[in-house]
Amino acid sequence: MAKRKAKDLGEEEPAEEPRRSSRRKPTATEKVQKQKPGKKIPSGVVSQEHEVVESKPTESDAPKASTRQYWLMKAEPESRLEKGHDIKFSIDDLAAKTEPEPWDGIRAYPARNNLRAMKKGDLSFFYHSSCKVPAIVGIMEIVQEHSPDRKAPSSCSPALLPHAMNANTPLVSAHDPDAPYYDPSSSPDNPKWSVVHVVFRQKLKTPITLKDLRAFQAEKGNPLENMQMLKLTRLSVSRVSQGEWDFLTSVMEKNGDKVLQD
Repeated sequence: MAKRKAKDLGEEEPAEEPRRSSRRKPTATEKVQKQKPGKKIPSGVVSQEHEVVESKPTESDAPKASTRQYWLMKAEPESRLEKGHDIKFSIDDLAAKTEPEPWDGIRAYPARNNLRAMKKGDLSFFYHSSCKVPAIVGIMEIVQEHSPDRKAPSSCSPALLPHAMNANTPLVSAHDPDAPYYDPSSSPDNPKWSVVHVVFRQKLKTPITLKDLRAFQAEKGNPLENMQMLKLTRLSVSRVSQGEWDFLTSVMEKNGDKVLQD
């Protein structure tokens, strides 16, 4: 099922992020204490040149922060035809899937780049878009990292390729002229577009609507003040910071939804 909004098209690829410096600071154990030559230090006396330096924990000793990333991904829950194919896809459609679902149809560079940045185990809000009540309606997990958005070979076994298409699956490939979001500028040898595979985690009893999100954003100092989805409204795949995720899941808990994150 194609998941992106048609108005995502036409966005230019953003400039490459500056590289981080490859230099690193020496650890405490690598620092050599200097001693003035020819100066005898009486027993039991510690000179200024011989100050005791407490050993600092190394990088491996320090507690590691969580590497999990968070996202928000939009899909259209109401029927809409593209080249004769209904691209409707809701949280209920995802819940009904028995295998990992390819999140396909992305045709904008910023959204594609976010897909390519996803790692296995990341979590994403499922957002109903282009409908009567746009809202965060559930949570899903990324279980397979990015691969080209193209039609699975007919000879490929579903056991080897979870997203292999069958006779009842609409064409969604970037390389198939009959697909809803066919892109003639992308080729199998040099694919421009990517998919990730997701699985259903939970559906919210009380969705958090776009109206709710805007109200939170308007509050001074609110964690959603700079939320990417609210700043870049046309972006169908956006980043969610740890603070934004924690805030929104706390709202869900207050609304009576027990959030499953492990």
